[in-house]
Amino acid sequence: MKTCKPVLRVLAAVLALAFAATAAEAPKLTFKFAKANVPGALQTFPGASNNASVTAGQYEDSSGKYHGYILKGKKKLTTLDDPNGTNTGGFGINSANNVVGSYTNSSGSSVGFLYMSKSGTFTDIPGPAGATSSAANDINDKGWVVGWYTDSSNKEHGFLLQGKKYTTLDVPTATASVANGINNKGTIVLGWLDSSGDYEGALTKNFGKTYTTINVTNTGPQGSLAECINNEGDIVFVWYDSSRLEHGALRRDSKYYKFGYPKAVQTYAGCINDKNAIVGGYQDKINGPYSGYKATF
Repeated sequence: MKTCKPVLRVLAAVLALAFAATAAEAPKLTFKFAKANVPGALQTFPGASNNASVTAGQYEDSSGKYHGYILKGKKKLTTLDDPNGTNTGGFGINSANNVVGSYTNSSGSSVGFLYMSKSGTFTDIPGPAGATSSAANDINDKGWVVGWYTDSSNKEHGFLLQGKKYTTLDVPTATASVANGINNKGTIVLGWLDSSGDYEGALTKNFGKTYTTINVTNTGPQGSLAECINNEGDIVFVWYDSSRLEHGALRRDSKYYKFGYPKAVQTYAGCINDKNAIVGGYQDKINGPYSGYKATF
């Protein structure tokens, strides 16, 4: 799995009370790829991009330390290091360039954060009362945040944060749920772990009252995870083949389009904006470094 959302992306939530998506796999779209790396980084893990093509993610520097980032164009870099810990990663960005993500605290636990671009300030998003760890995965233009937290039993749950109000998002029958993406309409996509230990995807349009299962067709047994949704309702996924290697997929109009960076052994999709641009990362070889990409179609 990747190391921005790769390492800090925990499962994702969804299932039940609605109807499973059964659309057939669609003909291929033409995806055009370009590299999108942090200058000088050993590894780059893009997590999200807004409609101005400002990207947020995580990178590894030359000394092996991990930082979050905001990248405007190819060179205008803002490094994000939460003052309360290490291994900062940015997973979501909105139109105001505000970023959410997570960092590792002194106890070794993941903690979600919100970075306000205008003021340059960090605020913890620790999850609801009783949470032992957390991560914030996406933010919309209303400032609503989704992510995950663990409870005292070490079970993972998705969450929605509106102002100071947390709503827990649990896919029925899931052993773990993670909310990965939210658009301006409030539609949320999740990933979740089923009783067999395999991944599933889903969405909720009513803040967790009902869930609809959405899974990439013709995957390996490990399944797929819904990662991000734009304002048009397009969704990107990570799916796993029979060798448990990860690949990207786009769901548009209930049809699925698989894609991968040319000649890469693994490709993940981080997020999609409203201008048909997807950001993510890829590996040229197993156990090799990750590089970032931007794909248009």
